[in-house]
Amino acid sequence: MKNIIVTALFLLLSTNAFACYDESLSDKTNLDNCLVEAEQGYAEAQYILGYMYSKGLGVTQDYKEAVKWYTKAAEQGHADAQHNLGFMHDNGQGVVQDYKSAHMWFNIAGANGSSKGAENRDIVAKEMTPSQIEKAQDMAREWMDTYQ
Repeated sequence: MKNIIVTALFLLLSTNAFACYDESLSDKTNLDNCLVEAEQGYAEAQYILGYMYSKGLGVTQDYKEAVKWYTKAAEQGHADAQHNLGFMHDNGQGVVQDYKSAHMWFNIAGANGSSKGAENRDIVAKEMTPSQIEKAQDMAREWMDTYQ
């Protein structure tokens, strides 16, 4: 059942010419392929690795490793990676729980087209003071100025 879920995930995510998943290959080969592409700087492969590590799909679940790969993809403008970083910060997975950082990542993801990012930004804002929201917005602007 797990292989079916992983296969479906990769078929949905791997739309680029450098898709790192091939259902005819072993989990180990697919992981190796994704690692090669991720290390070459392909944002989609980095995002897929982040997802694999965050869910423990074909690898031992490792939130810190997930944050590492999501961050690499996020820095290239990958909205889903940005959204998932918001989730990781909101829940303290692989990082210290921090609503300002969660708000920042959700805000950036929303600005890059993620409807879930904008929605989750508004949800996490309910847990924050106005000054925390202002700081998070400043952080998002600074990040966007640096990376986009």
